[in-house]
Amino acid sequence: MKLWIKTFSKTAARLLSTGICILCICRRQKQQLSTKSTYQALLDSATKGKDSTKFQILNEATKVPLLAEVYGIEGNIFRLKINEETPLKPRYEVPDVVTSKPRTVRLISSSGDAGSLVLADGKGDLKCHITANPFKVDLVSEEEVVMSINSLGHLYFEHLQVPLKKRATKENKEDTSVDTSQENQEDLGLWEEKFGKFVDVKVNGPASVGLDFSLHGFEHLYGIPQHAESHQLKNTGDGDAYRLYNLDVYGYKIHDKMGIYGSVPYLLAHKPGRTLGIFWLNASETLVEINTEPAVKYTLTQMGPVAAKQKVRSRTDVHWMSESGIIDVFLLTGPTPSDVFKQYSYLTGTQAMPPLFSLGYHQCRWNYEDEQDVKAVDAGFDEHDIPYDVMWLDIEHTEGKRYFTWDKKRFPNPKRMQELLRNKKRKLVVISDPHIKIDPDYSVYAEAKEQGFFVRNHEGGDFEGVCWPGVSSYLDFTNPKVREWYSSLFTFSAYQGSTDILYIWNDMNEPSVFRGPELTMQKNAIHHGNWEHRELHNIYGFYQQMATAEGLIQRSKGKERPFVLTRSFFAGSQKYGAVWTGDNTAEWSYLKISIPMLLTLSITGIPFCGADVGGFIGNPEAELLVRWYQAGAYQPFFRGHATMNTKRREPWLFGEEHTRLIREAIRQRYTLLPYWYFLFYRAHVAAEPVMRPLWIEFPKELNTFGVEDEYMLGSALLVHPVTEPKATTVSVFLPGSNEVWYDSKTGTYWEEACTVKIPVTLDSIPVFQRGGSIVPIKTTIGKSTGYMTDSPYGLRVALSTKGSAVGELYLDDGHSFQYLHQKQFLHRKFSFFSGVLTNSCADKRGHHPSKCVVERVFVLGLKKQPSSVTTHSSDGKEEPVVFTYCTTMSTLSLEKLSLNIGVDWEVHIK
Repeated sequence: MKLWIKTFSKTAARLLSTGICILCICRRQKQQLSTKSTYQALLDSATKGKDSTKFQILNEATKVPLLAEVYGIEGNIFRLKINEETPLKPRYEVPDVVTSKPRTVRLISSSGDAGSLVLADGKGDLKCHITANPFKVDLVSEEEVVMSINSLGHLYFEHLQVPLKKRATKENKEDTSVDTSQENQEDLGLWEEKFGKFVDVKVNGPASVGLDFSLHGFEHLYGIPQHAESHQLKNTGDGDAYRLYNLDVYGYKIHDKMGIYGSVPYLLAHKPGRTLGIFWLNASETLVEINTEPAVKYTLTQMGPVAAKQKVRSRTDVHWMSESGIIDVFLLTGPTPSDVFKQYSYLTGTQAMPPLFSLGYHQCRWNYEDEQDVKAVDAGFDEHDIPYDVMWLDIEHTEGKRYFTWDKKRFPNPKRMQELLRNKKRKLVVISDPHIKIDPDYSVYAEAKEQGFFVRNHEGGDFEGVCWPGVSSYLDFTNPKVREWYSSLFTFSAYQGSTDILYIWNDMNEPSVFRGPELTMQKNAIHHGNWEHRELHNIYGFYQQMATAEGLIQRSKGKERPFVLTRSFFAGSQKYGAVWTGDNTAEWSYLKISIPMLLTLSITGIPFCGADVGGFIGNPEAELLVRWYQAGAYQPFFRGHATMNTKRREPWLFGEEHTRLIREAIRQRYTLLPYWYFLFYRAHVAAEPVMRPLWIEFPKELNTFGVEDEYMLGSALLVHPVTEPKATTVSVFLPGSNEVWYDSKTGTYWEEACTVKIPVTLDSIPVFQRGGSIVPIKTTIGKSTGYMTDSPYGLRVALSTKGSAVGELYLDDGHSFQYLHQKQFLHRKFSFFSGVLTNSCADKRGHHPSKCVVERVFVLGLKKQPSSVTTHSSDGKEEPVVFTYCTTMSTLSLEKLSLNIGVDWEVHIK
């Protein structure tokens, strides 16, 4: 009792300062904990349908029944849904996130002990053990309880009610589910809440839900972005709960659990030998509390007359609370991290395969002033020999913040400007926000107004709020007709001045409302289907990105891949493009926190993520900017960005030496493009994170579980960005008891797990290649990715302790869907065993002609100098190769090769 009061009081203090109604939800649900009201499962009511097993749950106090449904889903997934059995009106269930109706598996039911029901999958490895009184569910794997649901009795479900004014006094007295004390009702925020001048009226009273999950043997949890917090979730027992509520937070605080731009209600629990996932499908405002009880070596238990010692496992309790909707939760049973990633992607989809250009460097600023400014910046990159792929334009490019228009004075000829970029094989990204300026002469507004496409206020008129254009209305992207119409705005005929090299950036889509409560939309605004905004707030931006991506696809008649960056996101946003961490600040601490923020996004299904290089707000010193470029070059989305009124910070404005260092960092990104593209292919087809915390690759090693200052790119590269000023050394942890790690710059190697102090200067970032891997690279760098299509490859071969290595390459046209529809791709596998380097086909379904050749091979860890090196083609032709061997570093270099990437061949090293 004292613990939750302490926790609640701290959370309350934070929330009271902002006037957040989740406070009232927290108070009500905490109040229940003090009264210990319990739910009972009526297992005699259980019925088995085609897809699920259903039974009633009864609150002993209110006697109002709930309906529970348990599903077995293909791939070792369980789903639990709890709803009112006969709600006053339908409650919101989140649509469109789960990619299609999941295929169910038949659960075999059997009676357990008295008052229990057991549901098992066909193999019998996984079981749901349901206890009737009090209601509890144990998830059992191989006879071990790995998760318990409602074991703490935190199930909470507020029933929709008839407004008090419409009730007769007699009915009020008879309905025990309703507190008839008007004063108490108002105190708990049941029917009406005030935020300054805003009044949030809840027509049918409060509708919050909550449930607890106990994870047995687990102490390490991750996920539930987006927060500027550590990668490993912290215990909230003596602090604030994690909040999931999409908000426009300029210069957000770091090490803070309050919600920012996006929400993914999904967490992972990991321990040696087991990974689990909990996906809480609810789009309303949500709080998550976490309390870890570490393992106790021994506890005394009384067994008859003898006191026995018994080991107690660690346990982490997770308490979810949402403002409205239903309880709809997916339990992902693993058992490995890879299994959990696949299970989650089966539900929400994998990362969209990005166009290759989007993996290059992006140059952005609020705002590039005019066409001449764009031309000058573009020329500056060429003048300083710095590759880049995409120029970005912020809101000032439009006519008075009217999206899908161009400022006629600043950008009088946008097609000519785009042709300038096209001639250098570059692209343009422009911004498109969800607010639409109220202006009858603005065609986008007039058409949306005429068709009733805006979110409405609770009185029935169009919702109006202030954003960049001034007073605006907000498109209701939850309406499929609005999304279809919005998609049509991207056609070349509708979007005058656009071309096929123009792509889109969705910003301010939390949605941001400058004078709204917490700078967002009132919760009682009305969406399509008469749903209040409170029901679906966190999914609003998801729908805009969906409509935008579909519009770009339709623009190309289904042929070309879209690129859409969004600030607001939800579970499943990975299907539509990329996200970033929003309005960060030009300080070292924001560079440092970007790493755990991106790791958390990466493991929760959104691998295409990045942070604004240099910090959006403020003016970075030269050292910080260089370090940020070095870090960003090894993170999935790589964009430099700055707000207006900051000093210009194009890469060549900080002196010749700093220009050289930034050039080197960006060029290293382009060198590794083949590896990046392969990693995104694996994210697309197999849900593998691109940027990975160490525990993903080393799931049995406890000392990796809390590491967040370094990470893996795929399985081959370990990166440790320098995040402290004036650093001369960096302590790097190299994991794996049987691993060997090679410094990518010097070739120095270390065997066995160890922590090493690496000397660093401003021109170095510690990057290590894992022994046993082969990384494909490009040996020449062009002005942009488009110039590098036919440029030659190199292979970096890092041998394991056993003298072997493997790697892969994926190649397609880099922009279309032909890889999917016509199987126009190459997937090659490289292997090095017993002195033979082999290139072979990894997927025979693919076919894609390529002129590219491997011209260099660099082998690390070759202990013995070879006497000869020869190439062997598939037609039996053998040719000698000139090589260089370094005895000191045990490295072999092969130059001037000409081995076609798309055919089988071997290199024999004797």
